[in-house]
Amino acid sequence: MNHSSNTSQKQRIVIVGGGTAGWLTAAIVAAKHKVAMGECGLDITLVESSDIPTVGVGEGTWPTMRNTLKDIGLSEKEVFRRCSAAFKQGGKFVNWVNGDGDFYYHPFTVPLGYGRVEMAPYVGDIANFANATNFQQHVCERNMAPRTLNEQEYSSAQSNYAYHLDAGAFADMLRDFSKTELGVKHIVATVEDVAATSNEHIESVTLNNGMVLKADLFVDCSGFRSLLLGETLGESVVSTDGVLFNNSALALHVPHEEDFEIKPYTQATAQEAGWIWDIGLSSRRGVGHVYSTEFTTDERAEEVLRQYVGDKHGDLKARTIRFNSGYKKRIWKGNCIAVGLSAGFVEPLEATALMLIEISARYIAEQMPLPESAMPIVSQRFNKQMNYRWQRIIDFLKLHYIFNQRSEPYWVANRDPSTIPDSLKEDLEIWKYRGPQIADFSAAIELFPAASYQYVLYGMGFSPDFSLQSHFYNERDLADKVIQQNQLITQQKLSSLPNHRDYIEQWLAS
Repeated sequence: MNHSSNTSQKQRIVIVGGGTAGWLTAAIVAAKHKVAMGECGLDITLVESSDIPTVGVGEGTWPTMRNTLKDIGLSEKEVFRRCSAAFKQGGKFVNWVNGDGDFYYHPFTVPLGYGRVEMAPYVGDIANFANATNFQQHVCERNMAPRTLNEQEYSSAQSNYAYHLDAGAFADMLRDFSKTELGVKHIVATVEDVAATSNEHIESVTLNNGMVLKADLFVDCSGFRSLLLGETLGESVVSTDGVLFNNSALALHVPHEEDFEIKPYTQATAQEAGWIWDIGLSSRRGVGHVYSTEFTTDERAEEVLRQYVGDKHGDLKARTIRFNSGYKKRIWKGNCIAVGLSAGFVEPLEATALMLIEISARYIAEQMPLPESAMPIVSQRFNKQMNYRWQRIIDFLKLHYIFNQRSEPYWVANRDPSTIPDSLKEDLEIWKYRGPQIADFSAAIELFPAASYQYVLYGMGFSPDFSLQSHFYNERDLADKVIQQNQLITQQKLSSLPNHRDYIEQWLAS
């Protein structure tokens, strides 16, 4: 039986706004339901304005993006070609402890022995935890790729990785693929009016070309403006200003030097009142200063940024981004769900923005089509999950700040116990005597595993007092074997993996 002609029974999804949020959502949902085949119960339309610019800064991703792109049906090589992409194997945090050249890594590969033996009690220098249990820091420091040319795309023996992407090019690629391969309808127009029957239900959106679009589900990808969920349905924001102080960013596109290396990691370098991201693409660097206007001026923030990149004459054009740190209390309200900046935003310290888009879009894909009677239940469950996730993100980002030993007012304020969420305080009380363990993160909806907390905590020198449970730690022989095995794997990686830039150039030429 052919259902493709009976579109009247299809549930309609209207996505308002393009950019990465809109087009990634469209692609994930359409690919899951094989909308292009015409036999599913969904009809997907994305409407975007030609004259509203996207923020387009988020160039770092989380390793979840690998499976996302693969599931959409994109060629990894094509992603690298079109988006000037590079590999990201983790984050390097410079000057976050005392500002004296200190650094630690948050690699994407979990510690060797993870799940078998708790390694922290057996590592002599706890700040060296990542090196003692993982090869990836060494690989990153030498600017190596995560795999060899013999390995297939989307794969990598032992090395977990994500990407650095040109955000504008990425959105364009997703748009083209969604339209030509995935059956997504595209309308270029501006929303002039939103008709809502209550603060729980959107009836339609009217466009400046006269079209009126109705839908079973409206997806708000309108950015910080939050046209549907915020402006129309009046959903309130849970502010995180008291925990995470940053509210502004200055972004630069920095040309590569002649003999450049592409760093296979995101570098976050602490500054007097914020931090600077440094992301390597194959075509350029994306560099930006995230800061708090409570502790510095825009002029000083720009001066610090230009000093960092060596732009003495101010030739590079800086973009200013203002943001209110926080998230919507209910991200799915009635027949409207917000995805991307319209749902919430916190500083881009651990590439959470794109990860949340992936999670939200996947949830939509798994739940739709949906009978009207089930929507309140599904939305309630989603909101509960997303509230939990946002709280975990805020805790994890705050964790990067609280063990600093810097003297500037910004950093002193970040150590103030009154700015630390109770949930994080509770975790830290437990971790004082045993460190983060897998059992602490048993929820299926966790974003960051115990390994992530271990890398950050131990990297900053947080040393639990393991003596209270010393009778548990009788696996010295096994731990020593793991450390030796890691040394062996590290040597193998350093002798076999190619240079990051060389790999990309040779791979794309093949």
